Amino acid sequence: MSNQVPHVALAILYQNGKCLMQLRDDIPGINYPGSWGLFGGHLEPGETPEIALVREIIEEIGYELPSFTKFAVYPNEKAICHIFQAPLLVGLEQLVLNEGWDMGLLTPDDIRQGSCYSSIAGEVRPFGDMHQRIMLDFISKSFPESN
Repeated sequence: MSNQVPHVALAILYQNGKCLMQLRDDIPGINYPGSWGLFGGHLEPGETPEIALVREIIEEIGYELPSFTKFAVYPNEKAICHIFQAPLLVGLEQLVLNEGWDMGLLTPDDIRQGSCYSSIAGEVRPFGDMHQRIMLDFISKSFPESN
């Protein structure tokens, strides 16, 4: 097994001052089980972060990304996270959740609070700490009126 840290591509999808977040499956052994996080995933061998992002978003919610831009890179002990931002140009009813427990358009206040209610889970669930930090950076730069 390689000791190399994996690379992941994650999407910040925004619409009307809210951000689409995924409630990750509550499965032991995955990163941030049962926590709110960003859609996306690991790069396959030979993939660029951009190609992986497009593939992962189609696989996870059936959404073909419009144009998107790189937001930042967040390295940590678990992965090197390539973060991209793009508008969400369709309603939630047009997305198909193929991976994860739930999804929702969350407000900057939800993100700052660090947890949000999921009707599918039937309870308030926390944010993955790395995902919350990324989102706090994003809302401070992109939604300054909400700070």
